[in-house]
Amino acid sequence: MDSSQLFNNIVRKKSFLCVGLDPENEKIPSFLQKRKDPVFEFNRRIIDATHEYAVAYKLNVAFYESSGSSGWLSLESTVKYIKKKYPDLFVIADAKRGDIGNTSKMYAKAFLENMPFDAVTVAPYMGEDSVTPFLSYSKKWVVLLALTSNKGADDFQYHDEDGIRLFERVLSVSQKWGNVDNMMYVVGATRAIMLAEVRRIVPEHFLLVPGVGAQGGSLAEVVKYGMNSHCGLLVNSSRGIIFADNSRNFDKVAGAKARELQMEMEKYLSEKNLI
Repeated sequence: MDSSQLFNNIVRKKSFLCVGLDPENEKIPSFLQKRKDPVFEFNRRIIDATHEYAVAYKLNVAFYESSGSSGWLSLESTVKYIKKKYPDLFVIADAKRGDIGNTSKMYAKAFLENMPFDAVTVAPYMGEDSVTPFLSYSKKWVVLLALTSNKGADDFQYHDEDGIRLFERVLSVSQKWGNVDNMMYVVGATRAIMLAEVRRIVPEHFLLVPGVGAQGGSLAEVVKYGMNSHCGLLVNSSRGIIFADNSRNFDKVAGAKARELQMEMEKYLSEKNLI
């Protein structure tokens, strides 16, 4: 999937919603716990209830790795289910990998070859040779960590050397490695005003923006500072959708929450004359 196809899906669905599938075992409704794979069953129901309002799903690998081999099976089952039943959806492995040489090649193989993810999040700290193995896969994407919204981001990402902050250097240098059809950037929603600074450097790239919803990010501000002429945004919501309810109707409630966000996104897309 290239950027044009991704934008076409946004226009068709009138949405740039990415649903985060970050299951926590203790929050999965009790009636599912007797299933052979409660995590997959939870995810499946969330996907079936929200797929018409979303263009992407993001699976944070930590929530699966923490359960050992059974968690990996749930991860594989989930991404294969999405790709089989809803092949137009863009699926991201939020793995935050990044290493050199054969190690990066193996990480890339794990997520982009052995599992049918469309994209994987990658940390840029080790530089070009830690990122390029992920870019060797045709029609697959790197989602590069650029500017996060956690408190610790101040420790390094805003470090200024000769008038260039570290996140700005990551954005400018990394454009030599990839392009608008295989590289997007993570920018946190809770510092939405910084999206204007990001857009100054990468005006055409897609941005994956987590933090809307339970983390307090404002969708209106994300749109104000981050939307471009082809939308250029995938806005992620996880807990605010998947854990909105823990009754037997949890999936229906999740669908309603996704629909609320989709309707708000439709309004912004219309205001920008994109639909």
